[in-house]
Amino acid sequence: MAAYGLYTHIVSNKFRSMVLLAGLFMLVYVLVFAGALIAEVVIDSNRTVSFYLSHAFHDLIVASPFATIATIAWIVIAYFFHQSMIDAVTGGHNVTRQEQPRLYNLLENLCISRGITMPKLKIMESPALNAFATGLNPRQYAITVTTGLLKALNDQEIEAVLGHELTHIKNGDVQLMVVAVIIAGVVGFFGELFFRLFTSFNWSSGGGSWSSGSSSSRSSSRSDSKSSGGGAVIVIIIAVVLIVVAWLMSQVVKLALSRSREYLADAGSVELTKNPDAMITALRKIEGRGELPGATSAVMELCVDNPREGFADLFATHPSVKSRVDALVKFAGGHDPGRLPTPTDEAEEPEAQANQQDALPPVPTGPWNDAGKPADAASGPAPSPSGTAVGNPMGPWGRH
Repeated sequence: MAAYGLYTHIVSNKFRSMVLLAGLFMLVYVLVFAGALIAEVVIDSNRTVSFYLSHAFHDLIVASPFATIATIAWIVIAYFFHQSMIDAVTGGHNVTRQEQPRLYNLLENLCISRGITMPKLKIMESPALNAFATGLNPRQYAITVTTGLLKALNDQEIEAVLGHELTHIKNGDVQLMVVAVIIAGVVGFFGELFFRLFTSFNWSSGGGSWSSGSSSSRSSSRSDSKSSGGGAVIVIIIAVVLIVVAWLMSQVVKLALSRSREYLADAGSVELTKNPDAMITALRKIEGRGELPGATSAVMELCVDNPREGFADLFATHPSVKSRVDALVKFAGGHDPGRLPTPTDEAEEPEAQANQQDALPPVPTGPWNDAGKPADAASGPAPSPSGTAVGNPMGPWGRH
């Protein structure tokens, strides 16, 4: 469902959330089928490929009610406790006006000016510069800000970041992002479970059987009558491919988080604050400094900026900071100052220079220097009556 404007974007996000939840069941069924293939090989490793496929499909039919109930239970748990799960990963905690009056007042003023229900406010103890919004309904909406962001940004820039996250809430982006986190969590859990099951067994090439420690396959007389052990290898490969495909599909889910959502959130922030320069300077300060240690890739997708690169984030949906700044300059009339240092960076430079001076090697002492001179004379050559400095008249061989 394409989105051509703000309101169609909101409707599109709700529609995609429903589609993704339906897709979650399909991914679970794929993983259950892969697990059934592995289980059939463990039970009897000397069967044909068609035998394994037919029996695994029968196992899937039998297990599908349990898989469906488990998936629904996970969705219910995630619906009510997803914020606690994310807080457990990021370390975020609720704050009040008394604890953070500066941040609380900025957020409250934005909400009052636009008639928006004020979300919960959370702080994450981290030097990283980042923020993110979560929640599936107005009672659950929350905005988490790192302590590093509070120290590095001024009031106008923090207000712009808060406006960015409020726009995500207003546009329904957070619902879609939380669904992606739920799907990634389910697929990651079952994928790791089957991977551990798979690696706990080993293929015995000598006996042509699939074994686990001291356990063995069925009797040799039966394996002789049905000698088609090569089918087990093929089925194991199929199961591994299915698990990998399910993982890739969970990553592709993030592609449903349209890249336009960040541009729209930036534009929404400018609309709330009437200050495009504040949003631009905030992005420039955050650029490359938003890494949250220990956070999963799905959680990083919730943030203002996701600096991660590599295969695991091949499907990252955050456009570059430069492209977002260029859009603000072009359409909002802002000014791009380029990459900006943070107060932390500026404080580190004098400290580094001081450490460098402290690390200078001491002046060597010996018969060729002024170590033997008195303290007042060692400070420098004495000026001559004419005002010019003269050298040390003494040397190791006496007076010249």
